[in-house]
Amino acid sequence: MKTILLTALLLIAFTMASIAQQTKKVVIKTPGVQCEACKTRIENHLAHEDGVASVKADYRNHTVTFVYYTDRTNVENLKTALANLGYDADDVTADPDAYKRLPITCQHLTQPAPSKK
Repeated sequence: MKTILLTALLLIAFTMASIAQQTKKVVIKTPGVQCEACKTRIENHLAHEDGVASVKADYRNHTVTFVYYTDRTNVENLKTALANLGYDADDVTADPDAYKRLPITCQHLTQPAPSKK
């Protein structure tokens, strides 16, 4: 019985160690994340993105922190996912149609200035 328990514990420890080696943490600058609604929207939508282990949006510092599985996604995919949700992500510009679908509260500070005629 002790052998089985020890084997199970070693297997769990080995699995946890191999999972930790396959994840990476990245912080992406997102100037359009301005409020609690933005934070909630990003965390709810991108937590289900393939390869994302965790996501935390910080609207005070205008960043989104991802922990992701390196064998399932990469930083560029995460930036694209943010852009497809309507937010600028580092050097990737937000999709204009997705931006228009954001709640008004999430558009007010990042909306482009109207052109003067």
